[in-house]
This record gives sequence, structure tokens and C-alpha cells, in this order.
Amino acid sequence: MSPTNPTIRPNRPLIALPCRFAATTSALRYAAEVTAQALAEAVYAAGGEPFMMHPADPWDIGARLARVDGLLLPGGGDLEPSTYGAASVHGEVYDVDETQDAFDLAAAHHALTTGLPTLAICRGLQVLNVALGGTLTQHMPTHHRHVVHRIKPDPNSTLARAVGPDHIEASCYHHQSIDRLATPLRITAQAADGTIEAVEPTTPKGWFLAVQWHPEDTAKTNQAQQSLFTALTEASTQHKHPSPPRPKADLTPPGVEAPGA
Repeated sequence: MSPTNPTIRPNRPLIALPCRFAATTSALRYAAEVTAQALAEAVYAAGGEPFMMHPADPWDIGARLARVDGLLLPGGGDLEPSTYGAASVHGEVYDVDETQDAFDLAAAHHALTTGLPTLAICRGLQVLNVALGGTLTQHMPTHHRHVVHRIKPDPNSTLARAVGPDHIEASCYHHQSIDRLATPLRITAQAADGTIEAVEPTTPKGWFLAVQWHPEDTAKTNQAQQSLFTALTEASTQHKHPSPPRPKADLTPPGVEAPGA
């Protein structure tokens, strides 16, 4: 009998990770659906099972997410500005995809409504804000690409409970940010220039955290960043799926035709 592998964890919670569309990628001849390897590895290292999900049929999001234990809304291209009521489009807006937008927005609404444990990263934070009625700055005066911020979490927040109350280093790569914060959200961390770096629902139905930076960038070497994925996985492990309705028992005596039959 082979020795037990200490890294094997039975019953890993299934974490949905919506894929991103890619026009080209290595080793494939055609367009692809991809996810960042660092994201999948961080979820797996935290004890979760990353489930790369095809972003389609947002109208069926409830049934499709019913089988998972948690959700990770990842980074990606920009949201179509019309989703938050913008009348014009800035020239720096890129990689807009209406199918992707519709799926991510539906997933965010589903998670908020059902209490599905969710970690939203970069674009994911922006999706959350837009889903709840907030708006975005389409192109920041000074972008935050390849920028590392030192931020301090609100001590009374889901963020602080995950990473601790001390300052952390946030690896950022974004040119958009929250403009008008959605009313159901509260700020739990900001950069020195005022950029909103973390938010969470004021009255969440389940574990829900959104960050503007990319914790997967340094998760392998920075325990505070990896702890975000650990917190998601732990919450997903404890998440209870809504019980499906039980079929009514047939109490008709044998040999007697049921009414309406």
C-alpha cells in the first residue's frame, strides 16, 4: 500500500472560478478560456478545489452555481461602461466583453442573495460595486499598474479577520477604480492616494470580501495574501447549500386511483 500523501485533503470545497476569454494562447490553435495559474494554485494551496467555469447562460446562474461551495470573481478586462450608466467610453477602456460582463454580474448578484462565500479580486471588486449600483472611474489620472501599496485594513472587517490588523503590501495592476461606492458596501481599506482598495457588504448573508489588488501575485511568499484564499476556502467548507424541496409523499392506498390521475 502506498504511503499517505500529507498534502491530500479529502472533500475539498469546490470553488467556482469563472474563466476569461482569450483570443489566442500557447498550445492551442483557436480562442481559449483561461484562468491565472497563480489563482488556481492559491485556491488549491488553501485546501480548495478550483473549478474553472464556462462563463455562459447568466439566466441560469442559480442552477449552475448550486453545485459549488464558493466563488472567486477574478481580474480581467474592463466592464462595458454602459453597465454603470456611463454615456461615453474612455479611449483606454479595453477587452470589453458583454458575455463576460453579464455572467460576472449575475454571479455577484447570486452570491449576494444566497450567501455563497465569495472573494472578488480587482475586476471582481468593480463587478460587485456595479452590480449594487455603484460606478467606476474609467481611467485613473495615475494608474496603478505594477504598483505596490502599503495599506491598513479596517480592524472591524472581514479583511482584517483574514489578514490581521497590521499594514500589508498590496500588489496592484489596474487603471480603473471605484468612483461612486454602492450604498450596500463599506470601505475596509484605502491606498494613500484615496483609491478604494477593499470593500465588503454592510449586511452580508455570507462570507464576502472584495479587494482591488491581486493577492495571488505574492500568495506563495506572503502569508497575509495567502490567508485571503484560506479564509474563502474555510468559509466555503462551512457553507450549507439550500436544501432542495422534498417531493410530497404519495399517501394514496394501494389499488386506489389518486385524485386527478
